[in-house]
Amino acid sequence: MTGSAGQRGKAAKPTKPAKRRGARERVAAVQPGLAFDAPDEIVCGVDEAGRGPLAGPVVAAAVILDPARPIDGLDDSKVLSAKKRDALYELIVERSIAHCVASASVDEIDTLNILHATMLAMRRAVEGLHVTPTLAKIDGNRCPVLPVRSVAVIGGDALVPSISAASILAKVTRDRMLLELHSLFPAYGFDAHAGYGTPQHLAALRSHGPCEHHRRSFAPVRDSYALHGLTLPGGLASPVATAELADDASGDAFAPL
Repeated sequence: MTGSAGQRGKAAKPTKPAKRRGARERVAAVQPGLAFDAPDEIVCGVDEAGRGPLAGPVVAAAVILDPARPIDGLDDSKVLSAKKRDALYELIVERSIAHCVASASVDEIDTLNILHATMLAMRRAVEGLHVTPTLAKIDGNRCPVLPVRSVAVIGGDALVPSISAASILAKVTRDRMLLELHSLFPAYGFDAHAGYGTPQHLAALRSHGPCEHHRRSFAPVRDSYALHGLTLPGGLASPVATAELADDASGDAFAPL
């Protein structure tokens, strides 16, 4: 079905061979997924929150916006204030054609590794939409395996409104999850850093050791296990080092906003 939709889009714009070559050249100069959608395309934006933190799940969202009910102010969630994100969250939920938020657990992160767990959360979000999209635009440089066509858009959370909306839903949802964790484990300061590796959080790990919601495949958490004489369980993914997180293309590693 998705392939036929793409074919209809191309057939609706017959051009002379020379002009078609020129159009292809112009498309090649533009990052894929930012324009030239077929008129009948159903596009969902997909983004995640929480690849970089040392604790808590990774959360992904998928959003199909309604052109008839535009939302002003959509942007990368990391550049918005918490108050603005909360306000936009409510508008996205109210006005979107479809939206879904999903996650991958700490156990899944530790078993699969953070990249594959992120892809899993994204797939769950897309598959959870009650309207099936024909194209998924994924923030970043990788796409999960999906039952629909997909395209990766680097910096898409600041460029594609539906991805911006997804980034807002994912971040607000995850921040709220970490507030709940703070009520259960106040010693770590999850309400202040949402699980990211801030100096406050690292100091708490040294003082108190890890809790059940810390990612044991992340190097600072593994160091805390060793410091407190705790035994790591088997079956963990390869350790994730601080340097790897700092280079994370998602841009959220160790950077709570």
